[in-house]
Amino acid sequence: IKYLGIALGPLLVLYSIYSMIYNKHKSWYSFVLNTLVGAIYTFGFIMMTPQLFINYKLKSVAHLPWRTFVYKALNTFIDDLFAFIIKMPTLHRLSCFRDDLIFLVYLYQRWIYPVDTTRVNEFGQRGDGKSPEDLQREEEEQRRLQQEQPPAA
Repeated sequence: IKYLGIALGPLLVLYSIYSMIYNKHKSWYSFVLNTLVGAIYTFGFIMMTPQLFINYKLKSVAHLPWRTFVYKALNTFIDDLFAFIIKMPTLHRLSCFRDDLIFLVYLYQRWIYPVDTTRVNEFGQRGDGKSPEDLQREEEEQRRLQQEQPPAA
């Protein structure tokens, strides 16, 4: 997130300068509002990329249940459909396609990397059906059993 912020921060400043020079605004309020919307879309993109970076570093993807995956795919498709049909600002339309870019990179990672069922995904689910609380309880029980056993002579 830090490096993307460093890279995309200056782009936001350049966008605001471009908007001030080439776009017509009704007032300063309109210009500031438009620039803040651009900032929200830019940093929204930054907030969607850490999972892709983690997948790249670990060379695996977290297990994603079939229902959750279909929900994400349908959400992406419906966003695109409305971006084409409904009249909306260009920045909002681009933000819909930014979601597609992230989703396509995720699909590519899912294709080339193995699925790690022990990793917790962004929804707190694991592929082996165990919740983080279950794992914590198991670890505590193992520690307790190890403390109760007398050392071997």
